[in-house]
Amino acid sequence: MGAQWKAKHREVAANAKGKIMGKLSKEIQIAAKAGADPDMNPRLRLAVEQAKKASMTKETLERAIRKGAGLDGDAVQYHHVTYEGFAPHQVPLIVECLTDNVNRTVAQIRVLFRKGQLGASGSVAWDFNHVGLIEASPETPDADPEMAAIEAGAQDFAEGEEEGSTLFITDTTDLDAVQKALPQQGFKVISAKIGYTPKNPVSGLSDEHMAEVEAFLEAIDDNDDVQNVYVGLAG
Repeated sequence: MGAQWKAKHREVAANAKGKIMGKLSKEIQIAAKAGADPDMNPRLRLAVEQAKKASMTKETLERAIRKGAGLDGDAVQYHHVTYEGFAPHQVPLIVECLTDNVNRTVAQIRVLFRKGQLGASGSVAWDFNHVGLIEASPETPDADPEMAAIEAGAQDFAEGEEEGSTLFITDTTDLDAVQKALPQQGFKVISAKIGYTPKNPVSGLSDEHMAEVEAFLEAIDDNDDVQNVYVGLAG
């Protein structure tokens, strides 16, 4: 029983890593359209750094760059599509996808939203702020997130996803400038993108209701075409 559980656990971990690699590969390919040289392409440089951190092999990394830049003549055309709606218990969310087949993706998203509510374009976007999101980690013990946000020109800051990191929130037009300024304030940029933050996050859900929301979000995030999920949920 124990050996079977360990084998299953390894399979789940391998599948999770595979999905992460798939999303990183797509991001690299999209970024590489603007140029295959990371030194001359900031978005590609960040994507490459994230991929290396996730232990993507050099061969896979180089193949993704070449594919995205069309260097081998077989560039995949990914389409960026966004879906809006509600998870169970009226929790709003925005789902961003990168897909080479929009019809396939929309069919899958409709199935995934059966336990929630798929809305029309604009149905929940009004309840989110469209912002720049920069996750960065301190490179020195005395690096101060608040001072860094002020000096770099960020609107706000919050706790980041990675342990010890900070999420700096900017105007969409200031993303690049703040990203370039943060290293001077003692922070190393981990990721930078245009995304969303909720204006009125839902709070006060019971443990049972929260479990339903989390199961719904996990199923959404597990889809191969889903790149980012933004949720109006407190905490």
